[in-house]
Amino acid sequence: MDAADVVLALVVLTALAFDFTNGFHDTANAMATSIATRALSARKAVALAAVLNFVGAFLSLEVAATIAEDIVDPAAITPAIILAGLLGGILWNLLTWRLGLPSSSSHALIGGVVGAVVVAAGFDAVEADGLVGEVLVPSVIAPVLALVVAGLATFVVFRRIRDWLPDRIQSSFRHGQLASASLVALSHGTNDAQKTMGVITLALVAHGSLDRGAGVPAWVVVCAAAAISLGTAIGGWRIIRTVGHRLTEINAAQGFSAETSGAMVILAASHAGFPLSTTHVTSGAVLGAGVGRRAAEVRWGVAGQMVVAWLLTLPAAALIAAVAYLGVDELGGEVVGPLVVSAAAAVAAVGLFLQAQRNAPITAKDV
Repeated sequence: MDAADVVLALVVLTALAFDFTNGFHDTANAMATSIATRALSARKAVALAAVLNFVGAFLSLEVAATIAEDIVDPAAITPAIILAGLLGGILWNLLTWRLGLPSSSSHALIGGVVGAVVVAAGFDAVEADGLVGEVLVPSVIAPVLALVVAGLATFVVFRRIRDWLPDRIQSSFRHGQLASASLVALSHGTNDAQKTMGVITLALVAHGSLDRGAGVPAWVVVCAAAAISLGTAIGGWRIIRTVGHRLTEINAAQGFSAETSGAMVILAASHAGFPLSTTHVTSGAVLGAGVGRRAAEVRWGVAGQMVVAWLLTLPAAALIAAVAYLGVDELGGEVVGPLVVSAAAAVAAVGLFLQAQRNAPITAKDV
């Protein structure tokens, strides 16, 4: 195994590590509302999400193709660039998880790759049309669309059930939430696992072991699906609490409306190949469910904190990735640089995790 093979292996392992953090960071996307309404226990909800994330990863490869071909110029990509981009995404994921903020893992990954590419090869290596048309524009439209659809759905549902007793509403819609939450988990696997597939495919092309346009190898699909599923199984309790309880008080009818609306938007985007933020979409849908119910309290201050995190994600992950790439380049991009920078990032990641668990542990009982 030569130096290039060692770096490729490191990139693939780091990509799967990112996929793992994506899983526990974004568990809330699928199950926060079902847990909040007690349609499912926290642990059962997370286990169901893990299984369906795995299955969803096999439904489409359109998003993976977008990541591999339309965001940055594949000819400018090297394994060291991809490694730095992944490290930027992982560290930003862990930082926002530590703060309990449901930021976008997708934008963290894309921002990281773009930041590393700009430092290494300049702005010309960024596919501006693809970045704007397939990432930035959908990132604005999708959560607003989910908010509007969920708001209208909630309004219509409550018009139909206005004479129902609260106990009947809860018992009826809790069953519906089993289906709607499952659909969100399936759609999350379909959209989010593909981003890791696309990045690994980029690395394989850069390494020369895969021809450009050859498609995603089967082993990459299986590994990415398994990594995001395992991450989901860990349970992102901090972010589940934010989405399920801190944005708005939500009952089963609202949860059903939010989950169904969010899943529709995510699946449509996945079919079109847009690597949008499932976090943005599901959070927008939860807000919509709060707006659509008369007299429901929506905590716009919490929503504002989330929007700030969303706006910071792309540039922050890009900055971290740029610093990581500069470190790799300074130490030597063949083997020493990637190994040393990866080790430093691993220490920082473990430090963030241990600090969070020591200072403010959040468990399934807290959600």
